[in-house]
Amino acid sequence: MLKFGKTLLVGLSMAVGIGLVSGIEWSSSAAAAGTDYYVATSGNDSNTGTSSAPWKTLQHAADAVPAGSTVHVRGGVYNQKLKITRSGSASQGPIVFTNDGTETPIIDGTGLSVSGIEGLIDLTDVNYVTVQGFEIRNYTTATKDVMPVGIYVHGSGSFINLSGNKVHDIKNTATPTGSDLLGRDAHGIAVYGTKAPDSIHDITINGNELYNLVLGSSESLVLNGNVDTFAVTNNVIHDNDNIGIDLIGYEGKAPNTAYDQVRNGLVKGNRVYNISSNNNPSYGKSLPNNSNAADGIYVDGGKDSIIEQNYSYSNDIGIEIASEHAGKSTSNITVRSNAVYNNRLTGIAMGGYDNKRGSTVNCKIVNNTVYKNDTLGDGSGQLYVQFDTQNNVIKNNIFVASSTDVLIYNEYTKNSGNVVDYNLYFAPAGSSGANWTWKNKDYTGFSAYKTGTGNDAHSLFVDPKFVNASVYDFHLQSSSPAIDAGNTDSAIIGTLDIEGKPRVQGAAVNIGAYE
Repeated sequence: MLKFGKTLLVGLSMAVGIGLVSGIEWSSSAAAAGTDYYVATSGNDSNTGTSSAPWKTLQHAADAVPAGSTVHVRGGVYNQKLKITRSGSASQGPIVFTNDGTETPIIDGTGLSVSGIEGLIDLTDVNYVTVQGFEIRNYTTATKDVMPVGIYVHGSGSFINLSGNKVHDIKNTATPTGSDLLGRDAHGIAVYGTKAPDSIHDITINGNELYNLVLGSSESLVLNGNVDTFAVTNNVIHDNDNIGIDLIGYEGKAPNTAYDQVRNGLVKGNRVYNISSNNNPSYGKSLPNNSNAADGIYVDGGKDSIIEQNYSYSNDIGIEIASEHAGKSTSNITVRSNAVYNNRLTGIAMGGYDNKRGSTVNCKIVNNTVYKNDTLGDGSGQLYVQFDTQNNVIKNNIFVASSTDVLIYNEYTKNSGNVVDYNLYFAPAGSSGANWTWKNKDYTGFSAYKTGTGNDAHSLFVDPKFVNASVYDFHLQSSSPAIDAGNTDSAIIGTLDIEGKPRVQGAAVNIGAYE
């Protein structure tokens, strides 16, 4: 939200071997095993690259190894960039850059220059490449209009796997001048599909940790432009000064507008917390600026993707599906089986943040547990329905209000075809004192809200009876009224709950994230 400058997942056949995700098995490439090479801080690039005679530099390895090779990088600090331009293949296998055994190779950018947008690890137009098991750190600049990135994938490409890396202290600390707050940008991991019609496709970003990033107007982990078919899974993203995960369209990253949308992807099993723009000079030079604009998970112009089984908490905004571009929509996004709690502005947001933005269309927000967000107390509630929302479905969610007692806040009248039902609401003030705003009309009391809006005919206002909400255990007690009280629509609820248990176990589906 307030970010500057910037089909359901079917047949995802990625030869990257990370196991079973959402019922889709991704098998490893059937190619024959390739050659093993070694890099060590004590090595020499005139060596043969064997275990007993390793190379010294990552770049020498990247420029030398053929498809099917595995480059084992031994522990130590490598104060150097890594530019990967050679590809593996389906027949020979991927080129793999990996830590050696249990050792941790550290790629450290201290003192290294940044030219334009540049990755400390930089992958350009590559296919069948894996980067795993590295610590990537300290790539920083104080210069405006250049952008350091921990891992940067760009151009076109396919079957790329970024897994098990730790990315931190990637920073742009340039000082804003005058009224110009832009140009001080950085990313932890960035995937930019900058060609068309050739996309970046079948990319996996799994099990990485991204933290202590100074991002300006950019994002911790971003996919932007012509990116088609991806999985962002099991990452931990925390303590950064802008958006955690972002799926972007319409920013002109692809040269053909028909291809300029991230699409056909999965954002699953991630944990995103302590994401805030409040000490970010790109949102205002007076700090803290109290902008509260950074989402844990954000879709800005992306389409045809699933966001499920994530935990998003203690951010400015938990999850947002919106479009910042007038006349353009975020569409066919399913947000399901997530736990969203203790976020400052709101839990889940949708629609443009003002009437000059785009729309949210044909999206589904189902089976989420949304608990005591709006901790700022400004009344944005648990679900914040903004400008131009069309034909969306909001079902089977548990919404528990904070001390404001606001559950849904919708100050815009451009709101059509949205279905809101089978939810469970609860608030400190009880059924008669809880608040909703719908199409810019305020309602106090559950009965008045239902009568005035026509929403939530089958919904409940009752204590959901969590096992222990004080420690954020949102499992349901056996006596919970949320059990088997949801709408069992197999087209939207999916097959698994937030913990991977079967989504329907009783007579019907539970309301909320936990079955």
